[in-house]
Amino acid sequence: MSMLVNCGRCRTPLVLPPGAMSIQCALCRHVTPIAYDRAAPSHSTPQISDPYRNSSHAPQYTPTPPNVHGRKKAVLVGINYFNSRHMLKGCINDSNCMRHMLTTKFGFPAASILTLTEEQPSAVMKPTRYNMHMAMVWLIQGCQAGDSLVFHYSGHGSQQRDYSGEEADGFNETLCPVDFETAGMIVDDEINDTIVKPLPHGVRLHAIIDACHSGTVLDLPFLCRFNRYGQFTWEDHRPANRRWKGTSGGQAYSFSGCDDSQTSADTSALSKITSTGAMTFCFIQAIERGHAQTYGSLLCAMREAIRTTKVNSGMGTGTITSLMEMLVSGGSLTGGLTQEPQLTANEAFDINSPFHL
Repeated sequence: MSMLVNCGRCRTPLVLPPGAMSIQCALCRHVTPIAYDRAAPSHSTPQISDPYRNSSHAPQYTPTPPNVHGRKKAVLVGINYFNSRHMLKGCINDSNCMRHMLTTKFGFPAASILTLTEEQPSAVMKPTRYNMHMAMVWLIQGCQAGDSLVFHYSGHGSQQRDYSGEEADGFNETLCPVDFETAGMIVDDEINDTIVKPLPHGVRLHAIIDACHSGTVLDLPFLCRFNRYGQFTWEDHRPANRRWKGTSGGQAYSFSGCDDSQTSADTSALSKITSTGAMTFCFIQAIERGHAQTYGSLLCAMREAIRTTKVNSGMGTGTITSLMEMLVSGGSLTGGLTQEPQLTANEAFDINSPFHL
């Protein structure tokens, strides 16, 4: 049977294949040797034979030292699905733009930003299902009060039938790793279990999800809605079976590209220079132009930018990036995009409160 062992350097739990003599961590890349007690029964637990174990000189994978204001960590995922019928153009650009903004505008140390794209030279930094899960584990590992965490994803999003009765519309929202056709999609329940539920008191998580069907992809309990008069209310999305979807005391916010029933754009109509995700571009643009004083002003600025651009009028070069639409049509679709960025949170709050990462 496969077993869990801790990485000898960063202590991340790793799944050890049966009989393996060593294992490489997908996060810090350290190779941990495994020693088996030859005199013990074959079902005995393997022992970590690592020079760093129990050593006061063990190097720790802590890119950012703690300070009085807390640490800042981010995971950025951009997937273009090269050489496939699902290919997109702007997702890796989105990751690069987010990295630049986080380091220059919000003081995130470059060493504390983990970026997974197909252009990464190392296999452990490719946006596979396993690597994405490990990156999310790394993001929340060891977090403490005062820390600010960011998870950004740009790529395909989809839906799967929900048989648990938790989803009001009958579907789970999903993210699509580069190997989703063989390894499977990442379902909203898994994302919630990995980066939402463990958040301790005093830790803030902001997720920016630029994908189709992404409105509630973190399964957060509350969704912000605006009425025709510009007033906001919070929809209660807590499951009927009362399964807990909140945090362990921390704060979780998610800005997503569109509602669960909508699609997102991969387009050059916004930047005029290169392809980007419409939602990521509008998120960064709102911050750059000083429209992000509050959560409400940021959300409104994003919606207005997408609503007024030609990509929504059918006159631009927007491409619907819904995986389901592409699978049905056999290719990309243009024009007729319906997209409205959403805000969800672990608890209802005043959206006129200050926004900060």
